[in-house]
Amino acid sequence: MDNVLEVRHLTTHFFTRLGVVRAVDDVSFTLRKKECLCLVGESGCGKTTAALSILRLVDSPPGRILGGEIIYQGEDLIKVDEARLRQVRGDRIAMIFQNPQSSLNPVFTVGDQIAETLKLHRGLSRNAALEKSQQLMTQVGIPQAAERGRDYPHQLSGGMKQRVMIAMALTCQPEVIIADEPTAALDTTIKAQILDILIDLKQSREMSLLFITHDFGTVASIADSIAVMYGGKIVESGATDDIFDHPTHPYTVGLLNCLPKITKERSQLMPIPGTIPSLTEPVAGCIFYPRCACRLPVCNRNSPPDVIVAGEHVVSCHLCNDNKR
Repeated sequence: MDNVLEVRHLTTHFFTRLGVVRAVDDVSFTLRKKECLCLVGESGCGKTTAALSILRLVDSPPGRILGGEIIYQGEDLIKVDEARLRQVRGDRIAMIFQNPQSSLNPVFTVGDQIAETLKLHRGLSRNAALEKSQQLMTQVGIPQAAERGRDYPHQLSGGMKQRVMIAMALTCQPEVIIADEPTAALDTTIKAQILDILIDLKQSREMSLLFITHDFGTVASIADSIAVMYGGKIVESGATDDIFDHPTHPYTVGLLNCLPKITKERSQLMPIPGTIPSLTEPVAGCIFYPRCACRLPVCNRNSPPDVIVAGEHVVSCHLCNDNKR
């Protein structure tokens, strides 16, 4: 499949009074045409910062993209000027944010907010844009779209607001949608409906989807490929079946073990001990070393190499290195 978006050695840091936070540290991944790539990891591992960096939405200061390339249609989005970036942002690459309540403007109706993107990027009149916004609202499962379009955000439920955000992302028929944990605050039934909408839209519109989540249960239902992120780095990546059938990095194994296992007695959980280390202090070896049950002496000294396990299944771990000592 053709590559739609290539992120190469992306590095984004935050310069704070407490020190330099290495939120994204030499991250690379590729999103292919009509593919759903899930970026998975615990809260604070750098997933959202990596996504925001793609569209240069990281607050500056304190954030700053220090290096790397973000290649879209042969252009490096890090190097293009702001005018060109505005043409891409929201038009060819759209983003669905985690919290629709903070992303929607409380003083405008949701119909007007969807229509605004159409007026900006497509030059439609207000009436034509409102008519198109109603069509989009219907496509994402909002009933009585004409009436709902006249509502303000506070009049809608969380699930309806998230549907509005999806409709806004679809206004210009983007080639890529970045979804930042769009179901995190929703209950189980609404979450399933939102995922079904995204899957159907990806297939019908032949879009590519970069889906950010901490939930491997969600990943299993939507992902074609997976990139597991920890401490600002990608530690394992590959096709979904490969990651689930043959998890290799101890962190990936730990995340999968955290999925609840239902028995007759009770639900059993196996948490990963410890927490994500501070990203303000440089690490000589593997950043997962303090929490890893399989660690070797070399893990605390040297940065782990990227090892090809099979095909496109890559893991960054000394345990897979034939030269480990």
